[in-house]
Amino acid sequence: MKSKPVETIAVVAFDGISPFHLSVPCMVFGEDRTEAGVPRFRLQVCGTESGPLQTNAGFTLVVTHGLEAIRRAQIVVVPSWRDDGRPAPPALIRALQAAHRRGAIVVGLCLGAFVLAEAGLLDGRPATTHWNLAEAFARRYPKVTLQPEVLYVDDGDVLTSAGTAAGIDCCLHLLRVRYGAEAANRAARRMVVAPHREGGQAQYIARPVPAAAESDRLAPLLEWLGRHLHSPHELDGLAKRALMSRRTFTRRFREATGTTVGQWLQNQRLALAQRLLETTGHPVERVATDAGFGSAVSLRKHFVAAFKTSPTAYRRQFSQETVAA
Repeated sequence: MKSKPVETIAVVAFDGISPFHLSVPCMVFGEDRTEAGVPRFRLQVCGTESGPLQTNAGFTLVVTHGLEAIRRAQIVVVPSWRDDGRPAPPALIRALQAAHRRGAIVVGLCLGAFVLAEAGLLDGRPATTHWNLAEAFARRYPKVTLQPEVLYVDDGDVLTSAGTAAGIDCCLHLLRVRYGAEAANRAARRMVVAPHREGGQAQYIARPVPAAAESDRLAPLLEWLGRHLHSPHELDGLAKRALMSRRTFTRRFREATGTTVGQWLQNQRLALAQRLLETTGHPVERVATDAGFGSAVSLRKHFVAAFKTSPTAYRRQFSQETVAA
């Protein structure tokens, strides 16, 4: 990675917190993986109240930092909140508002989105939260543009995620945005999780037929597509390869991945373009061809729409050829 100042990340803990939710940002940002090329962060867990904090798993946490840690943080993460929906302490609300005003990135994972909304940080902005409380969230915060079908929402300086494991997706995404796809990929490999999951939380809402069987059936096709992203693909041809009708293939692909064939291919091609820009010196035109975009103009259009930066600017920021010794 290019040399950058060490960033401070404040993670908010509270009485009754789930250990899993607390562990998500701590795993992604708190462990030392510098030997794998992942930057080191200064992570500080800060309590909303003094004294030992009880977890919902029956053990206590000793947190040495209070909310003053938020004042020094470049990134503030609220990893969850209480299931009963009680208001957040005014001191926490004020700390989050002050952090946002001075330019810190504020992240609300799972029910942590409720706290960000209570602080007014999501008014007029897109956000998500756990699907099971999405209706309650929409009623309570009508000024927020809720997107209950996605795993996470990145709105620049404010990010929110869906429930539980989607917090991992959101944190890895933030790592990817700030330090490049390869850093996120390496962190994901060490954690033995996917660096980027396709689809949205709609695939986790209770329904009579699980998607696992369809995912297994389509796995050989998805693997083959991953090796042939440079080639054009027609829906009819893919359905034939999967031994399904076009209609059945389209339906089962969405059930298995949570997204359309076209969107899945575009996401995979964008991820490949990121890796090629980071790890090779190939001209942008060749990156576009190898990633299946056909031309540098097409790559730039889709790349800017997805990442709010051009391929050339992305390479300047994340290319391994500029890694500090």
